[in-house]
Amino acid sequence: MRPRRRPDLSLKRVVTLLAALGAIGIACGRSATEPDASTAVADAAAKVAQVAAAVTGQDAPLADEQLDGRHLGFDTHTYPGDKTMRAWKTAADAPYSWVGYYLVSPCHKDDSWSGKRQTLTDMGWGLAAVYVGQQTWGRTPKPLTAKRQAQLAKAKATCNADLLSADRGAADGRDAIARTAAEGFAPRSVVFLDIERMEKMPQVMRDYYRAWARTLLRDGRYLPGVYVHAWNAQVVHDDLKAEFVAAGVKEEPRIWVATGRGFDESKSPKDVGFTFAGMWQGMIDVARAVADIKLPVDVNVSSWISPSDPARAVD
Repeated sequence: MRPRRRPDLSLKRVVTLLAALGAIGIACGRSATEPDASTAVADAAAKVAQVAAAVTGQDAPLADEQLDGRHLGFDTHTYPGDKTMRAWKTAADAPYSWVGYYLVSPCHKDDSWSGKRQTLTDMGWGLAAVYVGQQTWGRTPKPLTAKRQAQLAKAKATCNADLLSADRGAADGRDAIARTAAEGFAPRSVVFLDIERMEKMPQVMRDYYRAWARTLLRDGRYLPGVYVHAWNAQVVHDDLKAEFVAAGVKEEPRIWVATGRGFDESKSPKDVGFTFAGMWQGMIDVARAVADIKLPVDVNVSSWISPSDPARAVD
């Protein structure tokens, strides 16, 4: 039950007052010439805005947006093991707050992450669920004729550029839903479709990922996001946004952009050059050591401390 609100206690008035008090408190405690002074003030204002929202029983979407943060995360192909993941999370000054969680998928057959969602969340890890669907692999897909379909079926191929199509996108979308549910992710969690870099994007790839996203949106249990290289990010974002609009989903799609250009672990995801970027992968297959345990990882920064956490419904 929501607490009763006094008649003259509006969210706007409380947010304004508390945000001002929070900003004054921070400003008095540190010099405005320090590099992160303005960020600290903004974060403090956003936090008190959320407190005000809780007191009045209202949402504070502006506060949610301000608290997007810069959260370091990593992803790596194979599950490093419980001991390593616990050590990397509990070490003094541990840098990473979230990790990529690979679902078994057409182009990622390794199942070492399977069944580890609860273990990782109990350790305090945020998660980004990743589904590696069909790719072009630098090829121009061949027409999927009956003969070609027979060849792929005979070879038991599940990951091939020639499989790209809207029908395959829908089938892989259903597979992603089933695998995400089997791992116990909460309703409205975001699943990121991996889309690797393409110099030229064939129409069948666009048909594929749009059908994949459309399938998730129509089902409604989970929301589609994408991991995409900066080279292809604008087109993919625009296509995904169009699917959200067509489905009547008001949330913004979560976009994870990959490029090493200009990356720094202290930067915001939007510094990648796209205002819609909520995550930025900027280092690929680098060796990192935490608690004297070294792993080959890709380094990322995210607006969310747990990128797949359920999106808040927008009225």
